[in-house]
Amino acid sequence: MDLRAAPDDSTEAGAPRPSHGLPRLRRGAGFIAALLCVAVLLVVAAGEWAAQSERDAQWDNLRRSGEVQALALRGVATRYNYLPFTTAQHPLVSQLLRHPASQEVRDAANAYLQAVNEHAGSDMLYVMDLEGLTLASSNWDTPSSFVHQNYRNRPYFHDALDGDTGRFYGVGKTTGEPGLFVSAPVRDNGRVIGVVAVKVRMEPIANPWEQLRDPVFVTDARGIVFLGSEPGWLYRTSRPVPAADVQQLQHNEQYGTGWTPRPVPWTLRQQDDQRDDQPGAELRLDGNGKRYLAFEEALPDLGWTLTVTADSRVVAVARQQAWALATLASGLLVLGALYWQLRERRLAENRQARIGLEQRVQERTHALQQAQAFRQSMEDSLLVGMRARDLEGRIVYVNAAMCDMVGYRADELIGQLPPYPYWHPDDLDRHWNDSDTVLAGNAFPQGRENRLRHRDGSDVYTMFYTTRLIDGGGQHIGWMSSVVNITAQKRAEEQQQQRETQLQRVQRVITVGEMASTLAHELNQPLAALVNYAAAARALAAQGKTGPLNDSLEALSAQALRAADIVGRIRRWVRQHPESREPCDLSAIVEQSLELLLRAEARRQGIAVRVEPAGAPLQVHADRVLLEQVVINLGLNALQAMQTHQPPPEGHELRLRLAADNGHALVQVLDRGPGLPPGIAERLFEPFFTTRSDGLGLGLNICRSIIESMGGQLQAHNREGGGAVFEIRLPLTNAPDNP
Repeated sequence: MDLRAAPDDSTEAGAPRPSHGLPRLRRGAGFIAALLCVAVLLVVAAGEWAAQSERDAQWDNLRRSGEVQALALRGVATRYNYLPFTTAQHPLVSQLLRHPASQEVRDAANAYLQAVNEHAGSDMLYVMDLEGLTLASSNWDTPSSFVHQNYRNRPYFHDALDGDTGRFYGVGKTTGEPGLFVSAPVRDNGRVIGVVAVKVRMEPIANPWEQLRDPVFVTDARGIVFLGSEPGWLYRTSRPVPAADVQQLQHNEQYGTGWTPRPVPWTLRQQDDQRDDQPGAELRLDGNGKRYLAFEEALPDLGWTLTVTADSRVVAVARQQAWALATLASGLLVLGALYWQLRERRLAENRQARIGLEQRVQERTHALQQAQAFRQSMEDSLLVGMRARDLEGRIVYVNAAMCDMVGYRADELIGQLPPYPYWHPDDLDRHWNDSDTVLAGNAFPQGRENRLRHRDGSDVYTMFYTTRLIDGGGQHIGWMSSVVNITAQKRAEEQQQQRETQLQRVQRVITVGEMASTLAHELNQPLAALVNYAAAARALAAQGKTGPLNDSLEALSAQALRAADIVGRIRRWVRQHPESREPCDLSAIVEQSLELLLRAEARRQGIAVRVEPAGAPLQVHADRVLLEQVVINLGLNALQAMQTHQPPPEGHELRLRLAADNGHALVQVLDRGPGLPPGIAERLFEPFFTTRSDGLGLGLNICRSIIESMGGQLQAHNREGGGAVFEIRLPLTNAPDNP
């Protein structure tokens, strides 16, 4: 390409003109390259943001689903706990165990157990002697009767013989059908003479799970799946089972006579990008590689673990959709730079295409929300108190828990239209508004807190969860509400908050007393300097030396400001204030605590202070003033511990160490005092426990409460070489996701 032009009158013949095309091309190529880099970064960032948002939404849904399913599972598992105990109190059961050979007594006992079982709605109810032999059963007249069957190898039988209540889930030896067995001892003058057991079928819980799209299952304490929506996973192990436990299970015949351990066809592991506020894992099926988000809800009172899952493909779909949108936007940016002359026409076309794509995304999102709302409605109805209303608001059903909650019988509530008798007279406007909103089709999917009035006049605080009531033909016929009594929780929260506020105020007042001597020591220096500078200024004024006089006055003013700053810092620290969380630099908080009190107190006692900073800034989300109070309290305790203790070879020293550890920020307060004796170390954080004659025993307890309210931990242990270490551990706000 010839970059020269023909000479004119003002240019010598044959002399080339300067070329500007090549630098312009280079600038254009650099601009396009920068645009491409920005576009790639935008696409990647948009995909990760969309995936994380969808993952957070899935975890929230799983957490709510796990709580509802766990509540329903616990309700079915504990529904018949009373039945064996009450049956064991009947005189006919004791008479049967004392006279097992009497056919008349056997017939009477069989008839009694059959009647009780039918009335209670349980599966089987039976009585065993001390050898585990069934003497009478509610199914005595069926081909699969438990009578004359021996269950002495079952753990629930031995638990009852020991005088305890037994609970055992397993496959029935006689019927081959699984169920939950609950047992109780039969006593005669304090001596156990037999066992009463009830069998409860868990199908009312497990059968609806089979209709769900994603797997739901329950494992026992050994990790064996015994209940769930996938029949092929039943009685298979999710982790290795010790040989002794395998022998025990085979002896008990818990999962059938021919049971042998077989692993489940999936693996469960923590995700690489899992966060602390998402306590779940990833479940990956063997063979097809399908993945699920898995949330585990522990049921410690039953010894079980409930696991609910959600297909993780929605996260990948969200990421791909975000990539598509971001790629489209980035393409528009690059094309606009390349074809600037066609900017208006191209932007209009692409804007229309983007609107159509967003509409399709919104339609699909709306369809997913509708399906999720239907499933959530079923889950929300499985709570303690149940109330059904027709489309006009008339009550058509209430269960016993709802009647107990408000003090009215079912026949007094059924047929009632608003206002209901249990509405609180002080909240009638709120009740009417909530009722009208629900009947208009605007139920509260997250629940609604309401205050009710019990028949005896007491207040009852509840949470209402309302969903549509659908008949077998799919028609909307009314509204179903689940009601949870939260009265005790509300009162406990209010009392705990008041108690913590009072304790914190008491500790701050105590700390102010301890500050008095140090404050006086700090103010002595500026006050003494003020007196000296004032005397010097008086002498210089008398001599007429204006230059030195001005210097003395400036020094006098500086010392006055220093004294005012000391008093102001103490007043700001002592003043009671509401808790305020904000991002804080932990190093600045430690330095402020040293300047406020600790360094002056250590100087007064002749103890060296050493700070070991971290390699990088430590950002935490905390209440700055309360955190300063904790550091000061721990530092004062360390200085007091070293006052009367003989110094070690390396001498007394107060050391404050800052570090980062596995996503947490650490502040360690180390001293060379006498250390923590074993008897004291175990009770160190108990309220009102103190080793000081003038102490109240509230300081360390309040310090731990403050740190735990910020999501952290406060621990103490002995220091190697003598002394003690108090460690504050708080989550880092700038920490990467834990692997």
